Amino acid sequence: MPIRINDDAPNFTAETTQGPIDFHQWMGDGWAILFSHPKDFTPVCTTELGYMAKLEPEFRKRNTKVIGLSVDPASSHGKWAMDIEETQGAQVNFPMIGDPELKIAKLYDMLPAEAGDTCEGRTAVNNQTVRTVFVVGPDKKVKLTISYPMSTGRNFDEILRVIDSMQLTAKHKVATPVNWKDGDDVIILPAVSDDDARVKYPDGWTAPKPYLRIVKQPK
Repeated sequence: MPIRINDDAPNFTAETTQGPIDFHQWMGDGWAILFSHPKDFTPVCTTELGYMAKLEPEFRKRNTKVIGLSVDPASSHGKWAMDIEETQGAQVNFPMIGDPELKIAKLYDMLPAEAGDTCEGRTAVNNQTVRTVFVVGPDKKVKLTISYPMSTGRNFDEILRVIDSMQLTAKHKVATPVNWKDGDDVIILPAVSDDDARVKYPDGWTAPKPYLRIVKQPK
């Protein structure tokens, strides 16, 4: 079944470059980013993993763990990590899941059931749909999915921006407008009455339309 926003994030056990994990237990009570790759030693993915390694401390500040997946054994990921550090100038300190039997790729609907049960003989093109970012909240529900083609490197600054937005909007009854960045004005949710909004925002707001109430970002 397709995985949609607000679905439960399927749990799994797997071998990683940092040992075996149970995904939900590994997450703990924080957020998680699971991002997948069709094969080890692929050029675009090499740049992505290197950039995410540099950005990972920023996610950690936001109580968000990072974990990668590639359709190869975890032992192969360790060798790939050396190439990533050499070419991208960053050490991959987050775990990388091995998925040589394609179980997690199928569980997360990135490969069809008839894809077989081994990575042997498969190429990156065979696995090209294993290019999805999943953001999972503390409630273990999927908050975001973004899938990319193999030829286009992912924008992990955008994922960081979305995490900021989702954590802000989970705490306050607001939404973030187009191209919002941390610190920008936000939108009061339609479910909040004007009377309730006046209590929370005594300095008022701007409303070009009654349904579009713009206010400074809550602290």
